[in-house]
Amino acid sequence: MDGIDFRQDGYLFLLDREQDVALFQDALALQHRLGVPSRELSVEEALAIVPQLSPDGLLAATYCELDGYATPEAVVQWYARGLDVRQGCEVTGVDVRDGRVAGVETTQGPIAAGTVVCCAGAWSREVAALAGVDLPVEGEKRWLWFSPEDGGLPERVPLTIDFSTSFYFHREGPGLVFGGREQTLEELAEPAAMRLPVLADLPVQSSWWGYYEVSPDWNALVGETADPAGFFYATGFSGHGFQQAPAVGEHVAEMIAGRETTLDLSAFDVARFERGLARPEAFVI
Repeated sequence: MDGIDFRQDGYLFLLDREQDVALFQDALALQHRLGVPSRELSVEEALAIVPQLSPDGLLAATYCELDGYATPEAVVQWYARGLDVRQGCEVTGVDVRDGRVAGVETTQGPIAAGTVVCCAGAWSREVAALAGVDLPVEGEKRWLWFSPEDGGLPERVPLTIDFSTSFYFHREGPGLVFGGREQTLEELAEPAAMRLPVLADLPVQSSWWGYYEVSPDWNALVGETADPAGFFYATGFSGHGFQQAPAVGEHVAEMIAGRETTLDLSAFDVARFERGLARPEAFVI
C-alpha cells in the first residue's frame, strides 16, 4: 500500500481519568465482541511502545496494532479513477421538480441528474439548503503542526492521543505531526509538553488547518430525504470521515441503486434529531 502511504502502526489512547478508563473498557468489550484485537495496557506497557511519553497522571492506555493511517488525497484519487471530476465548478442551485431532484445548476452550466449526493463536508448545510433541506452541520477549525525532526522517537510510532486534552501526534516522513483542540502553537504547548516533553525542543517547520464537519451529536448524517426524492447525504462525520468513508460510500451506492444495504445505517438519518434519538459520540477528540 505504498501508493497511499499506509502506515499500520496502531492507535494508542492515553487515559488519565477514572471515568475515561471505564468508558474505554466498555468500548473494548464491544470491540472484542466484533473481533477487534484492541486491548488495555498498563502505563508501563504504553511507555514500552513510546518511551518518550511522560507518565505523569496516566492510569492506563488502550492500543490496537491493526489501526493505522494513510494519505487522504492518494486514497481519493484512487476512488476517482475513471470519473468525470470537475474542480472549480461551483453548484449554485439544485433543480427540484414535482418533489424530486432533476439536476443541479453550476457555474459551468446545468447538469441533469435524478440523484444528488451531498457530501460537501463543512459546507453541507449550504449545499443542502439549495434543495430546501436542512442538514445541521457546522465547520470547526482544527490545526496541526509539523516538525522535521522526531526527537529520537521509535521508527514505528502509533497515532498517540492524550484523550483528556485531545493532544495527539504521529510520524510524518522523517518527523512528527501533532495537534489538538488549540488553534495556536502557544496554546498547544502546555498539553503537548506535558505528555511528550521532547516536543518542546523540536523545531516547527509548518502548520495547516482544516475543518471538522460537526453534527449536533458528533456522529455522521447518512441517508435520503423524502422531500425532495433523490437527494442523498453523507456528511457531519465530526473528524471520522476518512475512516468511515469506504463503508458509507458503499452504503449510499446501494441505497441509490435500490439494493438491500449491507449495513443498517438508518440510525444516522438526520431525522433522528426531530425524533429525539440523537447518538452523542462519547469519544470526541
